[in-house]
Amino acid sequence: MRCLAARVNYKTLIVICALFTLVMVLLWNRCSSDRSAPFRRGPERRAGASESEPARQHSEEASPQEQQKAPPVAGGGFNKAPGPKYEEIDCLINDEHTVKGRREGNEVFLPFSWVEKYFEVYGKIAQYDGYDRFEFSHSYSKVYTQRAPYHPDGVFMSFEGYNVEVRDRVKCISGVEGVPLSTQWGPQGYFYPIQIAQYGLSHYSKNLTEKPPHVEVYETAEDKDRSGRAGDWTVPKGCSLLTVPDKAKFTSVKQFVAPENTEGVSLQLGNARDFIISFDLKFVTNGSISVVLETTEKNQLFTVHYVSNTQLIAFRDRDIYYGVGPRTTWSTLTRDLVTDLRKGVGLSNTKAVKQTKIMPKRVVRLVAKGRGFLDNVTISATAHMAAFFAASNWLVRNQDERGGWPIMVTRKLGEGFKSLEPGWYSAMAQGQAISTLVRAYLLTKEQTFLSSALRATAPYKLPSEQRGVKAVFMNRHDWYEEYPTSPSSFVLNGFMYSLIGLYDLKETAGEKLGKEARVLYERGMESLKAMLPLYDTGSGTIYDLRHFMLGTAPNLARWDYHTTHINQLQLLSTIDESPVFKEFVKRWKSYLRGGRAKHN
Repeated sequence: MRCLAARVNYKTLIVICALFTLVMVLLWNRCSSDRSAPFRRGPERRAGASESEPARQHSEEASPQEQQKAPPVAGGGFNKAPGPKYEEIDCLINDEHTVKGRREGNEVFLPFSWVEKYFEVYGKIAQYDGYDRFEFSHSYSKVYTQRAPYHPDGVFMSFEGYNVEVRDRVKCISGVEGVPLSTQWGPQGYFYPIQIAQYGLSHYSKNLTEKPPHVEVYETAEDKDRSGRAGDWTVPKGCSLLTVPDKAKFTSVKQFVAPENTEGVSLQLGNARDFIISFDLKFVTNGSISVVLETTEKNQLFTVHYVSNTQLIAFRDRDIYYGVGPRTTWSTLTRDLVTDLRKGVGLSNTKAVKQTKIMPKRVVRLVAKGRGFLDNVTISATAHMAAFFAASNWLVRNQDERGGWPIMVTRKLGEGFKSLEPGWYSAMAQGQAISTLVRAYLLTKEQTFLSSALRATAPYKLPSEQRGVKAVFMNRHDWYEEYPTSPSSFVLNGFMYSLIGLYDLKETAGEKLGKEARVLYERGMESLKAMLPLYDTGSGTIYDLRHFMLGTAPNLARWDYHTTHINQLQLLSTIDESPVFKEFVKRWKSYLRGGRAKHN
């Protein structure tokens, strides 16, 4: 009986275990079929996002895209849950055309390539924390943090971030004038005072915000300063190189004689770190200073020649030529070899410089030909003040008897406006030129710069019909025109730049000399405060008032112009306590993130 009982108990135990196992399997399968996709933690928001970045939603609930791409739980052993099922659906757009979309339950998804064009929004797929995610933005431009308060001797707006010389509508930096030559409205190239002032202001601002550059000295003709570089010069047969005293410079200099049919005297440089070369130069005859560059183009050597003529720029084979003028008296030539190389290689007959990937890798040597003198050969990381004073001096030399900087190219602003013929003035050019000249005066205390800035107010007082830049809105509000068109166009950003220039001048010139600038500034500020609402669309801003003057559709400002409007108002809010500027800044910033004015 004991054995029988033992067998029964044993069999009973097996049956119970089998039943228990079966129940567990059934329960497990039911739980598995009910289990949703494994939960994935949404990506964390990036730290330190700028004010202009689009506001992104980070809810605890994962988006449909995140659910679709959620990875399996590591080390699980669970069955992978099926992803959401989509089906194609035709989406009829405005009863006009159809695009293919996807449907998941009650949700319908449209292709972002269509959304992007239809709503003019922006997005991209980016990797973050090991996973792909889609980054959406309502706008593409950035608002800068205003340095408060603004001062005429400080950084100009956010111009430390401008790189005027690399723009594809800058043909090159003139070897004679040392300033950019624009192809904005013509492939032949012309000096555009707005671009030249921006070139100066950007380098002035960079000089205030960047560390002092590294400078390598290669030749001073003074033994005590030469750091043992006596063997760096190569003088071939038929050439000569002497160290001689120079009475004008009160120092010793290098005198070179190297006929054109020789290799020229050369100074070994071998600098692979920096690419701004500078030297003092005086030619006695026609000659050239050439710089040999090893480049990223299969390590090929390209040579940039600075020649004693007035040719603008030429490119043949691997030789680039810039005319630098006769240089028969001492002058300093400072050149950005990166810019000179790329503008030469990209030279074209169109408005835009051709894109090129070529870059210098090493400054190999300097070669002098002709007869002349050299001194103070250096290579540095930057030379911002040389660029700033090149712009400032150009403005002094090229201001006309009417106090303006005439723009020698035809400009057609748009249908309905008369063309501006060569010789027109721009209030934006006058304002930015004044801001440049005021800074040059504050640095040097040279009266020439201040006098030029004071004369620049003259076109502000004359209407466009008399070759001035003044317009009057509704017979009441004085406005300074970026483009003095007929009828008036009332461009907003150019007007505010003209006001900043007047502010710089009135603050610098003092109560007596700055009286005229102060009156012009105050009248302009009154107009700005009164007319700002005209430029607000409820979701963005307007570039000008052609819709009012011509009865056409409004000329909406691109996002980069919209943020320029905001940046300008931020600056003005630091020098004028009127609450209107802060109110508009706040509202216009919200438009960058999709904000809209309330509807009825």
